[in-house]
Amino acid sequence: MPGPPAIQDTVALDGGGHVIAEARHRAAGFLTRVQVEHGIPVSTRAMDLAQLVVSELVTNARKYAPGPVLMELRIAGDVVEVVVWDSDPVLPVARAADAGRVGQHGLEIVMAVSQGFEVQREPVGKRITARIALLDDPDGAVAGRNPL
Repeated sequence: MPGPPAIQDTVALDGGGHVIAEARHRAAGFLTRVQVEHGIPVSTRAMDLAQLVVSELVTNARKYAPGPVLMELRIAGDVVEVVVWDSDPVLPVARAADAGRVGQHGLEIVMAVSQGFEVQREPVGKRITARIALLDDPDGAVAGRNPL
């Protein structure tokens, strides 16, 4: 017997620099609808982190991959999954810490604030998924990941 319908939103992002702002607004709108229409609580921190992750992943996709970018937002239990697909088959790698480096910290930021992070090679391009907790950590941990 099928479960409840999935709560998700998918959008193709194509065009100029405005797509990053469009993606951020889309994420905020999606999480607002999740709260209002489905009664699922979303903390202010989760709303902010989701927009940050969307911004970083879409920026990287637009910067390094030719063609369109697909973004999917979906609720999976107590997390929002931010999924970004682009046509570049090269998998991203977080760079070593370098206090003198200006910029190129996006992947490090995404990994630091996410509950989970994975990259999958696709028949065309790659798919990056970041999972962000919808509620704040009751123990007050700053990063999304639980300390070991």
